[in-house]
Amino acid sequence: MKILVLNSGSSSIKFKLLQMPLEKIICSGMVERIGYEDAILRFKKDDINVQETVPIKTHREGLSILANYLTHPQKGAIKNPQDIHAVGHRVVHGGDSFAETTLINGDVKNEINYYSALAPLHNPPNLEGIEIAEKLFPTAKQVAVFDTAFYQTMPIKARKYAIPNTFYTEDNIKVYGFHGTSHKYVSEKAIKYLGKETSKIISIHLGNGCSMTAIVNGTSVDHSLGFAPSNGLIMGSRSGDIDHSVIFYLAESLGYSLNEIKQLLNKKSGMLGLTGSSDLRDIQAKAEEGDKNCQLAIDMNAYRIKKYIGGYAAAMNGLDALIFTAGIGENSSLIRRLACLDMDYLGIQLDLVKNEKQTNELREINTDSSQVKILVIPTNEELEIAKQVLELLS
Repeated sequence: MKILVLNSGSSSIKFKLLQMPLEKIICSGMVERIGYEDAILRFKKDDINVQETVPIKTHREGLSILANYLTHPQKGAIKNPQDIHAVGHRVVHGGDSFAETTLINGDVKNEINYYSALAPLHNPPNLEGIEIAEKLFPTAKQVAVFDTAFYQTMPIKARKYAIPNTFYTEDNIKVYGFHGTSHKYVSEKAIKYLGKETSKIISIHLGNGCSMTAIVNGTSVDHSLGFAPSNGLIMGSRSGDIDHSVIFYLAESLGYSLNEIKQLLNKKSGMLGLTGSSDLRDIQAKAEEGDKNCQLAIDMNAYRIKKYIGGYAAAMNGLDALIFTAGIGENSSLIRRLACLDMDYLGIQLDLVKNEKQTNELREINTDSSQVKILVIPTNEELEIAKQVLELLS
């Protein structure tokens, strides 16, 4: 079965065409830095490896370009759109409406659109991907895999906010959790690697969007993102944790409208607000050249990660492994080093030499004497989505 997986993130689109259940990648591609003049387009199939720098303003534009490559007469991987049996879509927010992988119909799309208010950077491009795929591959089954599904196991003490009970029981205001397909995939890899019957793991997903999950015996027990994917760690353009009094002050004293505040905290804050760039590669390069704002932003980023490591280790009463994953987690030795610095009291000891090595495989970067394993595990949300799609359709 040929399954096309679309993963539309806040500033990127990834796709993979897989032959399942063989888990064979037929072709893959991605668009990075959507919204910028120097967006990067990649497409790979066998010995064809394309990389272009082109202006891509919207997710719809990026999806259309990737679809053209997929069906290109010479470079493409399929001749007929009917060759695609199913399209699996990563959908960030499913609220309480979806606790499992779901076939897409009109009602499902309406629910995805409804939750766009809670995931404004993600659900709209997720929905665009669905609508484009329906037109391009009209005979394929369209399937949604929800980030929020992995967090159904979180205990109520971790999911509930300290506000009047009716907001929880009647309005479903609670911690939903995100990046679920990524955290699920890498934690299962880590559990297999550890070879233990019981495990306490902290999974650290660092990309343009960032999150951390506390995982006990394969099930999530706490998570840094909440009602919407905006709090917790410092992200590319999102502030992460912030005192809600700041929001009141922005509105009441500085005259910002609610929409302006939403735009500020979601699209103009985080590393972008601190440095002028949301791309850690650019920020790190400037920091190395002596830019103090960039160096401070990197230090703040790592400091926030360290606080969550300490909190989750306390909540689980122990820690067997840390996982670094996603674009920054897998590739930034600097962020990994700073996040693990001076953590000996928790048994976390990073091997500086191992940390600098780059591979595409699971690797261990802790010292031999470290009580906690520090693992770098490349995430594969697309494979996880394809597996869930196959399971549903089977």
